[in-house]
Amino acid sequence: MDLMGMDEFYDVVVVGTGVAGLYCALSLPTRYRVLLLSKEKADESDSFLAQGGICMQRGEDDYRPYFDDTMRAGHYENDREAVDLMIRSSNMVVRDLVRQGVRFDRDEAGRLCFTREGAHSRARILFHEDVTGREIAQTLLNAARRHPNIELREKTTLLDFFQDADACGGVVASVGDEEPRVIGAGAVVLACGGIGGLYEHSTNFPHITGDAIAMALRHGVACEHLDYVQIHPTTLYSDKPGRRFLISESVRGEGAVLLDKDGQRFTDELQPRDVVSAAIRKQMEKDKAAHVWEDMRPLGATVLHQHFPNICRRCEEAGYDPLCEPVPVVPAQHYFMGGIKVDLSGRTNLPRLYACGETCCNGVHGRNRLASNSLLESLVFAQRAADDIIFAKPSTYKGNKPDLAPYREREPLFAAYHEEVRKAMGGIVDY
Repeated sequence: MDLMGMDEFYDVVVVGTGVAGLYCALSLPTRYRVLLLSKEKADESDSFLAQGGICMQRGEDDYRPYFDDTMRAGHYENDREAVDLMIRSSNMVVRDLVRQGVRFDRDEAGRLCFTREGAHSRARILFHEDVTGREIAQTLLNAARRHPNIELREKTTLLDFFQDADACGGVVASVGDEEPRVIGAGAVVLACGGIGGLYEHSTNFPHITGDAIAMALRHGVACEHLDYVQIHPTTLYSDKPGRRFLISESVRGEGAVLLDKDGQRFTDELQPRDVVSAAIRKQMEKDKAAHVWEDMRPLGATVLHQHFPNICRRCEEAGYDPLCEPVPVVPAQHYFMGGIKVDLSGRTNLPRLYACGETCCNGVHGRNRLASNSLLESLVFAQRAADDIIFAKPSTYKGNKPDLAPYREREPLFAAYHEEVRKAMGGIVDY
């Protein structure tokens, strides 16, 4: 096979094993040789941490309320066409997930159960206990592992992508301290998550540090809204360093309330996340406290044990019994609404380079993401990227094999990447 001077060649290289990367890879035809890269273990993507659920339009009479809720949460900076496309595609995506074996919670009659979260005007969120992201992502990962045309490489770090005058030609990647490899590709899909690892307090995995954003900036690939960072209102407070455990929006959607140091409710818990986060921050300053309190007792034992078993277990491990007492919560960095600018098919301004999931900015979320839109948005636009790859005009890389010297020293390379992202974001305000 002609490798065009590369160490390897694949029809498509997908970087990232969250739901966006996995669904994109699975949506490509079996005649394509697909390489799927994961920076750490394949199940260490933020998709596996998503608790609340995935939104679905519940009938035609829910279209306008769902559209309005999404726009309102995004401060009306959303791309209206992207929002429309996501909502109209939701039933198709959910049916496909069920077909693939995703086990959404159902009632005794076998009907799908729906919950409500902050800034939603009605219940339209499907869930699996309080580990919906893991249920969806693990199902897709299992399918990818079985797929004959998909090769999965874990512990493989994307060091850069490369291009000629016309298009993206592939990626430079390595396993550990091994010599970097030049992997040619007919198309490259960046689905490697957001920027949470740059923060001291974040719900994200620490290795997800916006590397693809820095690479895009270096290559002149358009990015936008890099200062649009969502802070989640309720993470379990800890004075220890490390990733913060998220207490799902669904808990407040089911009736939990926020209390100040005197046990008094101080805000409407079902407002958009940025509004609730600001209210908590203001109350912490007023109380001169490091956290506020979330009272889950109004939900009752049955709902807590059946719908939120993982959250209950984690609270108990931290020394709090949510059935008997409020638990301490604090805002933390959670989601990135900015990213590599893409159109409705996941295309960047560099031909044959695509981006989807939290890595990209397609305009769906606007300034602030509506709860449980992230999994749906990732899946809808990952499939559209795959469709565009299938029908796009083929290209052949005409440049030289990249010089590997700049990629042999990892620490200074990634230190530079992280500094470039911080600068592009206008600095980082940590919580």
